[in-house]
Amino acid sequence: MKWTGVFPAATTQFAADGAIDIAATQGVLDALVRDGVHGLVVMGTCGENNSLEPEEKRTLLRAACEVVDRRVPIIVGVSELTTARAARFAADAARIGADALMVLPAMVYVPTEAELEAHFSTVAAASDLPIMLYNNPTAYRVNITLPVLERLAAIRTIVAVKESSANTCRYTDLLNAFGDRFVLMAGLDDVALEGLMLGAQGWISGLTSAFPQESVALVAALAQGDMERALAIYRWFMPLLHLDAEHDLVQAIKLAEQIMGRGSERVRMPRLPLSGARRAAVTAMVERAAATRPCG
Repeated sequence: MKWTGVFPAATTQFAADGAIDIAATQGVLDALVRDGVHGLVVMGTCGENNSLEPEEKRTLLRAACEVVDRRVPIIVGVSELTTARAARFAADAARIGADALMVLPAMVYVPTEAELEAHFSTVAAASDLPIMLYNNPTAYRVNITLPVLERLAAIRTIVAVKESSANTCRYTDLLNAFGDRFVLMAGLDDVALEGLMLGAQGWISGLTSAFPQESVALVAALAQGDMERALAIYRWFMPLLHLDAEHDLVQAIKLAEQIMGRGSERVRMPRLPLSGARRAAVTAMVERAAATRPCG
């Protein structure tokens, strides 16, 4: 498992009747791989994990593994209401063919630190797959603190942290506390370059689903030491990257995909597609970016 480069947080595509459109989802994943991304995150926040039924998740993962065919690693989201469900899915994901797990705290319930540790430990014990913990205190009301990570460091399969806090000090704090024990992944699009400069080894990105070539070029420029090029792409991208920090990020990203001919804006309730002034504003942003894109 290589934790470097750009990993789009891929969307799940739906048919008009709300069913998962397997063929369209496979098409989205295949196009991203062909555009040069270094891995895929499926059934994360943008993949609408918590809107999927248990068997749908397993079917979707099988379809993803089939179309990707080991060309890039697949990280699958583990996001459940209970620890037992999360552990069962983690075990099934290993059997189906995922390369790694992105494990979230149990949904809805806000745990104590002891409960959070127990949840992550139990899920880790369910398979031998490498695990990336997902820290997103804004969305999920849980902050994975340094003391929690210190105690989890004894679990060999917990190897990475997706950092989606807007507090960029976290990268330095984590590196100072743990050195290279955990791979850090930038997880919030509008501070992604800062995260990569401060020690993140890769970028898990929402807007890459709409503009993969620019995301790959940005990370490549940074790796080559071409900061002028990296900054030029980042500044062009920033109006769209801010969408990743909004509550309606899934709808906005899927609308951007649709405008760019890469997918459909259909979402599953309780989400609804963007409408009115918000839809017009996001559409204008995407169209402006498309008309001035630095790559592609």
